[in-house]
Amino acid sequence: MTLAATHGFLSPTGVEIAFLLVGIVTLGAAVVTVTTRQLVHAALWLVVALGGLAVEYLLLTAEFIAWVQVLIYVGSVVVLLLFGLMLTKAPIGRSPDADSGNRPAALAVAVAAAAALVWVVVDAFRATWIDLDGPAQGSTKVSGSILFRHWVLPFEALSVLLLAALVGAIVLSRKDREREDGN
Repeated sequence: MTLAATHGFLSPTGVEIAFLLVGIVTLGAAVVTVTTRQLVHAALWLVVALGGLAVEYLLLTAEFIAWVQVLIYVGSVVVLLLFGLMLTKAPIGRSPDADSGNRPAALAVAVAAAAALVWVVVDAFRATWIDLDGPAQGSTKVSGSILFRHWVLPFEALSVLLLAALVGAIVLSRKDREREDGN
């Protein structure tokens, strides 16, 4: 009898324990990201949450996807978000404008959306089994092939969206400067 045959649900491996612990930290960082009232702190907690996802990909032996997560999301999106905050002169500390007082409605919508997402994912993959004896699905060759064959257009659309957000932040900051110079 092999070690894999004796391994069960009640005897987790070190990788499974690390996966669970990193998942808890990532979930905590995501909750703090959406509940904090300071925009810069929210952006920094977003870095922790996205970094935690990259670690989860590493634990799943999907190194290529982990590095894409770090380079695109942590490296680009968060830096662009912080750059946009600085250019638009967003308030650094607590912002009363950022809190609309609709927290109960937002919580209800978030819980409903999360329940719908879990239901859709569970329903979609209920009869799907992973072939453990086949080629590794998270390998760089397989992931790169799928990425550049089927997902090129969404990545290009994301780059245009990020460029538009950066140009918009620059335009907004210049309008503020023109108003200050005109007064």
